Amino acid sequence: MRSVIFKLCLFVTLTLFVSACSIQQSAITGDKRAYGYSWDQEKQIGKDADLQIQQQYGLYDNDELSAYVNNIGQEMLAVSHLNRPDTPSEYAGTEFYFRVLDNPVVNAFALPGGYVYVTRGLLSHLDNEAQLSVVLGHEIGHVLARHASQRAFEQQIGQIALIGGAVGGELLGLPGGDILGIGSQAAQMLFLSYGREDERESDRLGVEYASMQKYKAAEGAQFFVSLERMSKQSGQSIPDWQSTHPDPAERANSIPELAEEWRLKGYEQTIDNTDQYMGKLNNLIYGENPREGFTRSGNFYHPEMKFQFPTPDGWQVINQRSLVAIVNGDQDAVSIMTLDGESAGAEASVNEFLNQEGIITIGKSNAESNGLTSFRAEATGQTEDGTQLKFYLYSVEYDGMIYRFINYTTLEKFGTYVPRFVEITNGFRQLTDSGILNIQPVRLQTVKTTRSDLFMSFLPANIESLSINVTAEDLAIMNQVALDERIESGTWIKIPR
Repeated sequence: MRSVIFKLCLFVTLTLFVSACSIQQSAITGDKRAYGYSWDQEKQIGKDADLQIQQQYGLYDNDELSAYVNNIGQEMLAVSHLNRPDTPSEYAGTEFYFRVLDNPVVNAFALPGGYVYVTRGLLSHLDNEAQLSVVLGHEIGHVLARHASQRAFEQQIGQIALIGGAVGGELLGLPGGDILGIGSQAAQMLFLSYGREDERESDRLGVEYASMQKYKAAEGAQFFVSLERMSKQSGQSIPDWQSTHPDPAERANSIPELAEEWRLKGYEQTIDNTDQYMGKLNNLIYGENPREGFTRSGNFYHPEMKFQFPTPDGWQVINQRSLVAIVNGDQDAVSIMTLDGESAGAEASVNEFLNQEGIITIGKSNAESNGLTSFRAEATGQTEDGTQLKFYLYSVEYDGMIYRFINYTTLEKFGTYVPRFVEITNGFRQLTDSGILNIQPVRLQTVKTTRSDLFMSFLPANIESLSINVTAEDLAIMNQVALDERIESGTWIKIPR
């Protein structure tokens, strides 16, 4: 459940890898087993990384929706292995946090120690509260089964080297590897993938918890049907994210079977709460939110913060809440813009970077561009493997804030890319175009149909004109129906406007 298009699950960086294992009772079975970290360590790891996740990706700004998701999560937690008469004492009193991330990617994941995340993209692809209960129960299962800590222990035993200061894989659309090796909190995380049996165990636990709260747990199968359709639409019969997961078709079949087992044990499953769920989903932002930044005609615009700067042809723009990264096609040059909330001015911002150990300053000077006070410098450094890097640093003061650009490539390619770095940074300016300043995101409308017809007949005629890349098939998948499926009058559907 953790990800639709990503193959790795989030764990967290420790600056030093823990060499000793921890022997503790399992919250699920009560048996003693070895983990990479103690439960107290896992709680601290989750707490520290939770702040990074919120800063990196941002929480969705809807208190009512956030409280709703948290309430369902707490319902699942109440019947989980955290709150049973035989629960080992070390788990007692652990708080869980359920957060909605402001991201369009269809994704759910959990951090050790009780931190569970769902994206607004995932919420848009669920049809009722019963499906949400299975998703949240699944993620609770990963935390209580301590799957990430188990994988960490196995890697210690196998003496597999872990990457520090760089990320392999992706999370919510932000690439890893060398691209974000400097200047990004995301680059301080490491990723450990769950195994298929971990996923199957969490599926079982998600169905168990949902069934115990009388939800129609079998409804969770429909979400996996959607995952399978999404993977086929992407042109991959076995997409990368699925490499360590059971096949979606397998899970779509197994979840109803698991739900039936709990029904036979006497757990009546009658709740789906579709009306309540659709009410909470109405007006949800769909797709990328242009108010938080978008690229058009060779420029990056940020309507909320009222700035813009040019982007070189052929370079990829990665826009996250805490940074904007611009990466060339060969991924050997990058410009990373972040807000510097600590320094007193542009010069102090550049010097803060230059003062780091291992950074050698070549030259620096005052600058002024587009009427804004700025400061720039060049410097060198090297990676842990000895690769020589050269930096072009640029900080600019605008609207009471300091924006810092860390531009870098290899030493031998600096001459090739420095004109692009100068183009990006010198082009930073105030955004004044009223049409862009007033742009609004596409939002979902949840409505009950008043006629019976094929699903495609309910779609807006102007899908192509929406400011998001969406097809009719995308909307059918989001609604868990086929384009030519007949929709009866009184059925809830989700349509972007």
